[in-house]
Amino acid sequence: MTLKKLALRAVFAGTAVLGLGLGTAQAALPIQHWTLANGAKIYLVATNALPIVDVQVDFDAGSRRDPAPQAGLASVTSAMVEKGVRAGKNGEPALDQNALGEAWADLGASFDVSAGTDRMSYSLRTLSDPALLGKAVALASREIGEPSFPDDVWLRERERINASIKESNTKPATIAGRAFAQAVYGVHPYGQEVTEETLARIDTAAMRQRYQQLIVPCRAKLSIVGAVTRAEAESVATTLLSRLPATDSCAPLPAIAPVAALTAPKDERIPFDSAQAHVFIGQPGYPRKDPDHFALTLGNYVLGGGGFVSRLTNEVREKRGLTYSIYSGFAPGLDAGAFRVGFQTRPDQAEEAVKMSREVLAKFVAEGPTESELKAAKDNLIGGFPLLLDSNRKLIGNVANIAWHDLPLDYLDTWTTRMNAVTAADIKAAFARKLQPARMVTVVVGGK
Repeated sequence: MTLKKLALRAVFAGTAVLGLGLGTAQAALPIQHWTLANGAKIYLVATNALPIVDVQVDFDAGSRRDPAPQAGLASVTSAMVEKGVRAGKNGEPALDQNALGEAWADLGASFDVSAGTDRMSYSLRTLSDPALLGKAVALASREIGEPSFPDDVWLRERERINASIKESNTKPATIAGRAFAQAVYGVHPYGQEVTEETLARIDTAAMRQRYQQLIVPCRAKLSIVGAVTRAEAESVATTLLSRLPATDSCAPLPAIAPVAALTAPKDERIPFDSAQAHVFIGQPGYPRKDPDHFALTLGNYVLGGGGFVSRLTNEVREKRGLTYSIYSGFAPGLDAGAFRVGFQTRPDQAEEAVKMSREVLAKFVAEGPTESELKAAKDNLIGGFPLLLDSNRKLIGNVANIAWHDLPLDYLDTWTTRMNAVTAADIKAAFARKLQPARMVTVVVGGK
């Protein structure tokens, strides 16, 4: 039987057990944590609910580590990892992008690389059958440790990205997002923008240098969920990192200055001939490890994160018809990701919509939620919590989040209790500490 047929048979067998209460079982599954000899940190949730293994490997190599003149380096490096691998140290032949795609298809597995603001992530999904698992992990280790970064492919990719940037720059949403990020973050790396100029300064040599500096075993955090034992998980982790260069020491990476608080309001109106004006109102928010996280999450649901039941929707959309949709949200990371209120409206009523949104925001920060609003928020968020854990894919995301932000290992077990413990006074105090409505950025793109 071929590997592909074996993979398909196992997939069908796994699909048949999807209805066996996976989410309920996994909510109480313990997270095992240990450190390999090479310094890599492992976080394992062992579950036999499905014959699948999900792995996520994270490094502190996101866009915040990009040199300003080469903004976009993290993103393009992650994309180029999947464009081919060089000849392996164990005599394996080089593989281009097409050969890699065929190899993953034959294994019935998938491998992806992505880069966000804070981290570069490698994601592997494979069946746990020993005939497949070992081969999938070995292939993933080649992509992690032996990317070829082909020059001809990069030149083609750069042209494609440049064309995408040019098209995006014709859209009001792009212009509004760029202006908002620059006003909120200033010179902080969170506000860096990928442009044709920064792409022109990036070559494959820069990608290889970045790899040597940032993608090393001692800085890896590996999250593993699925049908493996601790010993098997350790073998998986060791193999995945085995082709990266060994390091004798693991000195801390250079510190990045924190996002600076705003000292005064910033208003920016950008003319644009469009049917809708795009509006952002906001400021720097908070790092993910901040103890106010639970209070801010609940409070934001009431303010603008709860869709049609939020205050912003009720006041700006339902009562006044100024927009079809409006939202608010925090984006916490290793540093203070932005808080923003966002909506679209007719250009001729943008100022009225901005004024009303600011009033709703200021009132909420000053007064906090009512008891009935808080109860409704808790009922919704706590009631929906099991849906965040009802598959391996969702669970691996939560475990990786715990690993990345050094959250307590019992975080998922205590989540409901901590949410229930939040009071209206807690929310009012947390919002007063984090948000300053009188010192926010307002960007409006649209109209004359």
